[in-house]
Amino acid sequence: MSLSPSAAKVQKALEARGFGHLRVEELPTPTRTAQEAAEAVGAEVGQIVKSLVFVGERGAYLFLVSGKNRLDLRKAEALVGEPLRQATPEEVRALTGFAIGGVPPVGHKVALPAFLDQDLLAYRQVWGAGGTPKALFALTPKELLALTHAHVADLKEA
Repeated sequence: MSLSPSAAKVQKALEARGFGHLRVEELPTPTRTAQEAAEAVGAEVGQIVKSLVFVGERGAYLFLVSGKNRLDLRKAEALVGEPLRQATPEEVRALTGFAIGGVPPVGHKVALPAFLDQDLLAYRQVWGAGGTPKALFALTPKELLALTHAHVADLKEA
């Protein structure tokens, strides 16, 4: 079965970075939310990687947050050293090339500085969006770090 253009773009990005062994899967059910994604693959909600884009005056940033957590905006702002706001759907598409609900952690139009929720490191396997609201791919937290060059941080709201 061939992948949709957006999912294929993520697969190509994985291959280009030497991670061709990771496979984007398109599923029959929606995976827009962390809960939907977890149910679709039989994982815990915490294993789902939410790719969140925030914007400040100096640029945009990618926050890779465990599906069980909410991003603490004050912690995020302290990490980047400037006030942030959530990117609009149009900004997300312009920066990443993907629509909200399917934003993968890799393969973006613009390279974004990334920050990884330390809670994701507790899992043997996590799942990232695969470019569409029905596509995911499994990887280890170590692979996710290698792919994104993210800085590990405490990102969750208390």
